[in-house]
Amino acid sequence: MTSLRHNLLSEDCRVAINHMASYELHISDAYLSMACYYNQDTEAPLFAAFFEDQAEVKREHAKQFLRYLRKRESKICLLVIKRPDIDNWGTGIQALESALELENKLTSLLQNLKTMASANEETDLLHFMGKYLDKQKRNKTT
Repeated sequence: MTSLRHNLLSEDCRVAINHMASYELHISDAYLSMACYYNQDTEAPLFAAFFEDQAEVKREHAKQFLRYLRKRESKICLLVIKRPDIDNWGTGIQALESALELENKLTSLLQNLKTMASANEETDLLHFMGKYLDKQKRNKTT
């Protein structure tokens, strides 16, 4: 019984990880919308390819967070996040500005989860999150 209890996540970390997975899926949906928008615009095929790639990356991140929850025998309960209200992404610059806003919020959520994991002494979670924090930092500096 002790080993099972040790494997369980704290409730606030479980909720935060579910939020992370939901937000990663939300970003994936937004990027897919951007990719489809620019796919129709023959003047911006690079934007279409970039956003399609990013949509897949974010979807994979969400799946990894969900796998982590299962590994820790935690309940999966994804939040519903309203889809972007935008159907016309405008210029490529406008889409990149929207993407930057999404990524900044993601960074904030990751930092909050790291703080929460530290406060709850969730060393396995901190280790798991390391690659996401490092990747997010690299994305912000490039």
